[in-house]
Amino acid sequence: MARTTRFGVIGGGALGGFYGCLLAKAGFEVHFLLRSDAEHVRCNGWKVETPLGDFEIRDVNVHTSAEAMPPCDVTVVALKTTQNGMLPKLLPTPTSQGGVVLVLQNGLDVEHDAAAIVGSERVMGGCCFLCSNKVGAGHIRHLDHGRILFGDYSPKEKSISEHARAICDDLLYAGIEAKSVDDLAAARWKKLMWNIPFNGLSVVLNASTQELMESPDSCALARCLMEEVHQAANTCGAVISEELIQKTLDVTRDMVSYDSSMRLDYINQRPMEIEAILGSPIRHARARGCDMPRVEMLYRQLLFLDRHSKRLQLGERG
Repeated sequence: MARTTRFGVIGGGALGGFYGCLLAKAGFEVHFLLRSDAEHVRCNGWKVETPLGDFEIRDVNVHTSAEAMPPCDVTVVALKTTQNGMLPKLLPTPTSQGGVVLVLQNGLDVEHDAAAIVGSERVMGGCCFLCSNKVGAGHIRHLDHGRILFGDYSPKEKSISEHARAICDDLLYAGIEAKSVDDLAAARWKKLMWNIPFNGLSVVLNASTQELMESPDSCALARCLMEEVHQAANTCGAVISEELIQKTLDVTRDMVSYDSSMRLDYINQRPMEIEAILGSPIRHARARGCDMPRVEMLYRQLLFLDRHSKRLQLGERG
């Protein structure tokens, strides 16, 4: 049965492809804005491998230009934050009739760019706890997890809006484990307790999550980083239990071996989300008198590696 909410998905990577396909499978009208594999998906559809049960989506609504997209009730931003400079060209058309924007990106205050275009009252942000990779054109391999915590970007009070409740119902109907929250900033800090150590260390130490957890030294380093993030979060007003540190380590130890998105970006010589995941939290904490020396060391190491990778690419092209 067709569902009434029309979704637009900007970005067809491991995240946008997976969630968009689940929504389409459930009967929602989903419009994908794609680049490199647009023609492949238009002709062959999506293929999704998942512990939930493999499936394919045919007759996909594929667009190569945002101007060709119809007005959508919910426009999902599933791009990396390094591509947010494109949003002024990508958001106006699908949001032209008052739809909301759901920003599913890593980092802190990443909704700011979308809010500058459509207004903060029409923006929501979401934290995705997802192990998923894009392994080929139109081919998503979901490995583990998939939960989304999301909430209003600029709530007038600590409450959950009717928009958020309605979107949550849609996501749950599509088989996506979703929960709306009344404090988006706190949810983002909680996600950063995983993102900062495991994205950052996976690049600097060239290791998967399993390798990081199997080594007592890297595991201890991850804990130290998490303790700093926890302190910064509480300084910035996000009340987070210290028990989350051990819980996050335990979840990571039990999950399937996984290459973080930042490590995959580095390996494939793509820009890394260093500013959104590390730089922004450092600056927010410092503005409130809280330094994060270990996190800042990791941040500087990643910046060095990113610049070095860019120089190598320029050398190869030159």
